[in-house]
Amino acid sequence: MDWSRCDLVEVIPGKVSGRPVIKGTRILADAIEQYSARGATVEEIREDFPSLSEEAILRMVEYVKAQEASAA
Repeated sequence: MDWSRCDLVEVIPGKVSGRPVIKGTRILADAIEQYSARGATVEEIREDFPSLSEEAILRMVEYVKAQEASAA
């Protein structure tokens, strides 16, 4: 997935091997994509990533869905 247009994601060389992560965390952006693909709820995602706000999760899931829709 192309995370370059998602303002919640950053890539920092040397941080998690330069993979896209949610800003200020070491949580891989792709993890949220995988949860979304499984149909996980915001609550389920927050259980595994309690440092993420509900708003951030919702925005990430919306971004994933928008990217999937534009690819179809």
